[in-house]
Amino acid sequence: MSFSLHPRLSQDTDFVGDFGLSRVLLMNDSRWPWLVLVPRRDGLVELTDLDPADLAHLIEETALASHWLKAHAKADKINVGALGNVVRQLHVHVVARQAGDPAWPGPVWGFGAAVAYGEADFRALLEAARTGLGL
Repeated sequence: MSFSLHPRLSQDTDFVGDFGLSRVLLMNDSRWPWLVLVPRRDGLVELTDLDPADLAHLIEETALASHWLKAHAKADKINVGALGNVVRQLHVHVVARQAGDPAWPGPVWGFGAAVAYGEADFRALLEAARTGLGL
């Protein structure tokens, strides 16, 4: 089965690169530095749909993304979630949070409307993520 990305994920993000299992995307929302990891397997909805080896791999990739994002954004906290209420395709959000950010201390999901990055800032963050994550 070939991998295809849900249109909503394509619309809201840009391609950073591919880890061994996951496609890494950058959310275009300047309120929070935010990566999305999408396992490149079709038909997955829940974490429990992954076989044990892929689940372990996804956790490792999520940790790599979390470490880089925390250091790069100088985040106070990293939020990780796999909600899937709007986009059922399995994907993991990795969001850098700062005390006092627009949604703090609540969740970012469903909080207001996204604020797109300026083109130069978005491209710079994409390149920083590619370099920092080795992609």
